[in-house]
Amino acid sequence: MAHLEVEPKKSSPWIWILLALIALAVLFFLLKGCGNNKANNAVADSTATTGAAADTSSTANAVAATQPDWSKVDFNAPETKDPDITDKDVSVRGNDQYTIYSLGEDILFATDKNTLQGSAEAKLKQITASLNKRFKGAVIGVYGSTDATGDASHNKQLGADRANAVKEWLTKNGIDADKVSVQSLGETEPVATNATETGRQQNRNVSIVAFPASN
Repeated sequence: MAHLEVEPKKSSPWIWILLALIALAVLFFLLKGCGNNKANNAVADSTATTGAAADTSSTANAVAATQPDWSKVDFNAPETKDPDITDKDVSVRGNDQYTIYSLGEDILFATDKNTLQGSAEAKLKQITASLNKRFKGAVIGVYGSTDATGDASHNKQLGADRANAVKEWLTKNGIDADKVSVQSLGETEPVATNATETGRQQNRNVSIVAFPASN
């Protein structure tokens, strides 16, 4: 009987090529999907950052909007009564937007000086008591004013120095320093004529202006 040898059937190389192409296609789509996810996350992060910046800007604008217009104070506003102010050297004026406590320069300071005199303390204590009672948490502006005698730039600096001295006293005696702003008017906002000694004396003063927290 003849012996027949059967050779094993050889597999076609095209099958392996096809499988390799399929594997490459799957790998391509997987990598593409990861790239899209990263891009989407980057866009989301960018949007979130932009939103945060917008929120910060809005907050800053809101804070700015709560500050009073320091230049709009009328120091010739009508006189008002404050039962806590019994010292006749303290003038109280104002309206429904703010209250002004004014003290003459000669009461607070010696001529051309910016250091508080000892006699000023009792008067400032009365003002502080009224501020804490009527205007707790209010925004406060301390304004320094001078007469028109001498150099305008010197008067501007003198007004600032005196206002700062009053601010320092207030903040050491119970007024929140973050609520107090210093404004120097120098000789620019006289409440009386500078042509007479009496008028010049009235123009040399420090005013403490309280803006209620609700405004």
